[in-house]
Amino acid sequence: MNNSSRKEAETTKKSSQNRPKKLTFKTKINWWKVATLTMIGFFIGGGIYLFSLMSSDREADFTPTPTEITGDATELLTMETNKEKVNTLIDHYLDEYLSSDKIKYEFYLENQALLKGTFELLGYPLAFYLYFEPYVMENGNVQLKARSVSIGALGIPMKEVLRYISKNLDFPKWITFNLNEETIIVHLDEFDLVSGLKIHAEKINLIDDEIKFSLYLDQTKGSDKND
Repeated sequence: MNNSSRKEAETTKKSSQNRPKKLTFKTKINWWKVATLTMIGFFIGGGIYLFSLMSSDREADFTPTPTEITGDATELLTMETNKEKVNTLIDHYLDEYLSSDKIKYEFYLENQALLKGTFELLGYPLAFYLYFEPYVMENGNVQLKARSVSIGALGIPMKEVLRYISKNLDFPKWITFNLNEETIIVHLDEFDLVSGLKIHAEKINLIDDEIKFSLYLDQTKGSDKND
């Protein structure tokens, strides 16, 4: 090899040594860390979602409905109560009202309103359970919308059960049935209180145990009595 060839080889060797080397990175994924962060994100997101559900209104039907009072009625007071106290009052009233009746029934409030009793079919007594959703009407009365019925293993239509109950059980005159709409109307404006006093429902929220009634004085009845 001559001197010129030797010099070219040395120059090529030096240039290859001085050329910057390509850097390579090896990335190692920590799958346990990824799984942990994913679970934390899931629980945080789920917690936010549950909180939004709990803080929102449960039912639009629970919004208090303003009562429509006509005539010369004057509001005296508003009463806030709960299911336990209302059940005590209903139980006391039914004990007196049904004291001479052979067929008994119960009505009380849980997360729904429940009408419970028995009737005979082919000589055998059968227990029935009727569940209602209560709604406050504009006039201060209460509508009970039938939601489900249980009579053992029998699949009797709701309307037929209501028809039988309305004909065979003794209800006060201020409670009426609408078989087509499968509802019971509680006419609080016809409920007998002290002369001139009327009761109106303002709010019934069985889930949160919030019940509100207002007491009104019908001055027209008072004046008629004085006359």
